[in-house]
Amino acid sequence: MDAQGRGRAEDVDPADQWVLNPDTGDYELRLPPSAPQSPIPAPRRASPAPTAPEVPAPRRRRATPEEPPPGRRGRRRPAKKKSRGKKILLWTGGTMAFVILAAGTGGYLYLQHLNDNIESLPDDGASTGGFQKDQAINILLIGTDKRTGSGNDGYGDKGSAGHADTTILLHVSKDRSNATALSIPRDLIVDVPDCPTAQEDGSTKVIPGSTGVRFNTSLGQSGRTPSCTMRTVTELTGVKPDNFMVADFNAVKTLTSAVGGVEVCLAKDINDPDSHLNLPAGKHTVEGEEALAFVRTRHSVGFGGDLSRIEIQQQFLSSLMRKLKSNDTLTSPTKMVKLAEAGTEALTVDAKLDSIGKLKDLGLELGKLNTKNLTFATVPVKDNPAEKTPVTVVLKDGPAQQVFDMVKNDVSFTEVKKKEKQKQKKEDAAVAARLEGEKSEPGEVRVRVMNGGAPTGSAQEELAYLQTQAGVSKSENAGNAPADLAKTTLEYAPDQADQARALAEILGLSGAAMKPGESVTNSQGLPTMTLTLGKDFKGAGVKLDATSAKAPEDLQKSTADKVECAK
Repeated sequence: MDAQGRGRAEDVDPADQWVLNPDTGDYELRLPPSAPQSPIPAPRRASPAPTAPEVPAPRRRRATPEEPPPGRRGRRRPAKKKSRGKKILLWTGGTMAFVILAAGTGGYLYLQHLNDNIESLPDDGASTGGFQKDQAINILLIGTDKRTGSGNDGYGDKGSAGHADTTILLHVSKDRSNATALSIPRDLIVDVPDCPTAQEDGSTKVIPGSTGVRFNTSLGQSGRTPSCTMRTVTELTGVKPDNFMVADFNAVKTLTSAVGGVEVCLAKDINDPDSHLNLPAGKHTVEGEEALAFVRTRHSVGFGGDLSRIEIQQQFLSSLMRKLKSNDTLTSPTKMVKLAEAGTEALTVDAKLDSIGKLKDLGLELGKLNTKNLTFATVPVKDNPAEKTPVTVVLKDGPAQQVFDMVKNDVSFTEVKKKEKQKQKKEDAAVAARLEGEKSEPGEVRVRVMNGGAPTGSAQEELAYLQTQAGVSKSENAGNAPADLAKTTLEYAPDQADQARALAEILGLSGAAMKPGESVTNSQGLPTMTLTLGKDFKGAGVKLDATSAKAPEDLQKSTADKVECAK
């Protein structure tokens, strides 16, 4: 086969390789032309498991709706059976997408293939209402230390309602070219807001918030549900999650066993009696109890705290993701069934994700991501200065806000190469050129400031900053704009380009925010530019354009395609 043909074969989604054979009624794995063509029947039922229901076998179906196959003349199936056949078709085709979802969200998450097994909780109005296919996606992933299931007596706090022990805000870009998995330390001091929470009798109870407490108390304590953790994340980062997913210890054990283990690496020998991890230095394949011990260890790696454990968890999740998305997993019917079964006991989702169809749609969106462009990062923090012997951490305000803004404004933490049309390249170059050229001195810049969607008082605050700190003395407040704008803009006449470039540099405006047009007359009767503060305005003196932002130099981060040994 020529190179072009090979490329087409490699681009085939494994989910599309399961095909219904009308002659046998079985689902078969049809590999690309370059692969061996022996039909592999899709599994008719799930692997035996004590608590998991059987997966019904695909039923025979006619080649067309109008004509029955030979030997079956005149026979019609009841509507109920036809519906079940459609559900199995969705499972066999959708399970591939479900595995991709598990890969995109890490080792604490896995997927369901039967609606009846999907456990859900209300989001209590804390979410955006659910992810959208044409928008950036923000999923809150919560690993809880609540002990459920057999074999977990040695882990977690006995009798505890569970905490937000491991929390990741997964952001997937609008164009699906990149993603960021942002870990939030459990010992970070935060304010937990009041949480309206739905009760079983249909009423709503407001659980009072707390100030200056550990982040992990946002779940389980005082009856707090995942929606409280959602509200806490929004309060902390400014990012409102679309959905949440919660998992316990069993997720790591069952999922790693289902794929036959994942490879991890240690830079030194570790014997941790607390997590039960006992491994020599080097590479290892771990699964089940040993995999859980690996992600729980912290006293024997790094500085021995939760931040060190986050690093080892990120290494583990990267490895698990690569294993889940490998051809060895995606084209194995046995592993697919095990993966489906592994997700039946430990996953809880919000009510906006309570069906197999919604999970499949989310999985397909996340499946578009290239693992090379998934960045694992940790919220920038420092030791709590209020403690003599620090056991908690607080935000590094500047770097942390920079990271939050990048997520909120859909800015990649990795350099993503994109193929663009020549016309688009020329347009981008023309926009960027608006920033190039001579710049006036701040004292020569004349501008009036208008509020076009920013918080009340923003125009006056920005004016005070320009006059007292930026040296733009020839500026004035022009009140409210005729209409609200999503983005801040600067309109100027051609002969004011040097002033516009100077102001753009002061404010952090991009070329796209600069709008060549006409000048207006200020209160002294002189031509002036117009700065309209949009909904993206973040405060006086704060750079307005986050698309040009870069991650803080000391940000703890790694990409999912690289293997890093825990030290």
